[in-house]
Amino acid sequence: MTAEFTDANFQSSVIENDKLTVIDFWAEWCGPCRAIAPAMEELSNQFAGKVTIGKLNVDHNPNISMNYGITSIPSILFIKGGKVVDKQVGAVPKNVIEKKILAHL
Repeated sequence: MTAEFTDANFQSSVIENDKLTVIDFWAEWCGPCRAIAPAMEELSNQFAGKVTIGKLNVDHNPNISMNYGITSIPSILFIKGGKVVDKQVGAVPKNVIEKKILAHL
């Protein structure tokens, strides 16, 4: 199951997490965001215990979105050791995200 990241829990859940964390920046009104949601859920189950995968609603959490310069959604950030190590903008097939995860494990 994907985690729910917010402005309030981002520091402890993402920045201070020693695992690779994959954050899907999304909004309820975004069709492409809804299209990739099942793939993100599958990847969350596939990499359970190895990678933290979650979502951050840009409408409800504007501070984190602004801090990372999110201007298009869906945007997926790959963060490890508190730093962005990769980024994917736009809806892509599951295997594209999976390859990026494997590259940073």
